[in-house]
Amino acid sequence: MDLFDFTGNENVTKPLAERMRANTLDEFIGQNHIVAPGSLLRRAISLDRLGSCIFWGPPGCGKTTLANIIAATTNGEFIKLNAVQSGVADVKKACEQARDTLRMYGKRTYLLLDECHRFNKTQSDSLLPAIEQGTIIFIGSTTENPFASMTPAIVSRCRVFEFKRLSVAEIKGALQGALTNRRKGLGKFDTEVSEEALDHIAGTAGGDLRMAYNALELAVLTTPPGQDGKIRVTLSDAEQSIQRKALSFDEDSYYDILSAFCKSLRGSDANAALYYAMRLIEGGCDPMLVARRLVVHSAEDVGMSDPRALQMATSAMYALEKIGVPEALIPLSEAIIYVCEAPKSNSVVQAMYAAKRDAVEVRDDNIPPYLKDNTFGDRETKAQSRNYKYPHDYGGYVEQQYLPDSLKDKVYYVPSNRGYEATVQKIREAKGKKK
Repeated sequence: MDLFDFTGNENVTKPLAERMRANTLDEFIGQNHIVAPGSLLRRAISLDRLGSCIFWGPPGCGKTTLANIIAATTNGEFIKLNAVQSGVADVKKACEQARDTLRMYGKRTYLLLDECHRFNKTQSDSLLPAIEQGTIIFIGSTTENPFASMTPAIVSRCRVFEFKRLSVAEIKGALQGALTNRRKGLGKFDTEVSEEALDHIAGTAGGDLRMAYNALELAVLTTPPGQDGKIRVTLSDAEQSIQRKALSFDEDSYYDILSAFCKSLRGSDANAALYYAMRLIEGGCDPMLVARRLVVHSAEDVGMSDPRALQMATSAMYALEKIGVPEALIPLSEAIIYVCEAPKSNSVVQAMYAAKRDAVEVRDDNIPPYLKDNTFGDRETKAQSRNYKYPHDYGGYVEQQYLPDSLKDKVYYVPSNRGYEATVQKIREAKGKKK
C-alpha cells in the first residue's frame, strides 16, 4: 500500500450528506412528481435524450444530486461549473471543449451550472449560442425563481423542473438508511437513536435533507458512548444538534395552529392572533414564518383599505431579520395588532385574480399605439405616439384608453367602502372615473 495514498481517508472526511448522495435514480429520494417511473424526465434520462433544463427548488432537495445522476448515466461528456466561481472565460472554454468532443467523437456534452441564477447577462450570452446549436445540454441548478432571476433567453430554451421540499417521512427514511449503511453512512457506529430524536430532526429540517444529515451526524459523533459502548442519541441531543427545540405539538397540530393564526388575522381578533403567534414561536416554530404570513395577510385581507398595514408587516419582518428574538417580537406583535385592527378588504386579491385570468385566457397584446415605446419604432409608430395624453398636462389625470380593445371596458379593481378605499372611491368619483 502506498503510504501517501489517502483515498480512503478522503471519503471518511466527507460530510455524511455528501457520502449518502444518491448515485442512481432508484436511490434518489423524493421529487416523485418529476422522477416517478414513467415520468417525462425519467424517460428522457434513461434514453439519454434529455434537453437543456433548469432544476429550481429549495436547498437540500436533490437538485445537484439528480444532475450528478444524469452525468453518471449519460453517454456524453460532463462539465460542472459554479456560477459564483466561473467567468466568461470558463464558459467559452467549456463550449469549445464541447464542440471538439462533438466533432471528434460524436458525443454531446452536459454542462451542470450550480447557482445558475448568479450568472449575469454577459456570462449568459456567452453560453446561449452553444445551447441554441445543441453543442451543450445545459442543466442549471438554482434556489431562486429562474423566471425572475435569470436571463429570459436562457430560460426560454430550457424546460424548468420545480423541486419541492422533502416530506418529513422522506427525510426520516433517509436518516434511518444512513444509520444502517456501513459503507457510506453511520452503520459502523453502535448507535441507538430514539424515535423522538429522529422525528425532531426530520420535522425541523424544513424539507432540507442536507441539514438533517448534518444534524444526525453531529449528534452521533458528539454523543459519548455509554458503559456498554453504545451511542444513545436522545431528543435533547437532537435539539442541540439542529439548534432548535422540539415542537410542543405534533405536525397536524402545527398546521392547525398556523391556520388559526391566519384566520384570526383575517377575523380581526388581535388577542387570538397574538396567542397563536406566540404559541407557534414558543413551540419552536421559526418566527420568520409568522412574519412572512403576516406580510401576505396584510396585503390579502387588508390591502387598499389601509396600505400602511403592509408597511407595518414588512417593517416587522425587517426588524426580525436584523435584530432577532426576543427583542424583535415586540415590533412583530405591534404589526400583528395593527393588521388585526385595520379595516378588511380583499379587493386587491380579486383584482389580481381577475387580471391574471384575462392575461392567460385573453392575452390581447394589441396595445393602443400611443402607449407603445417609440424609441426604435417606425415613422407611423412615432406619429401615433403623439396621440398620447400626458396626464400632468391635464392636472394629473385625463381619460384615455389604456387596455387593449378587447379588454377596454374591463374593471379589475373595485374598491370597497371601508377605510382608505372609501377615499379612493371619492377620488375616482371626482375624476369621473369608471367604477
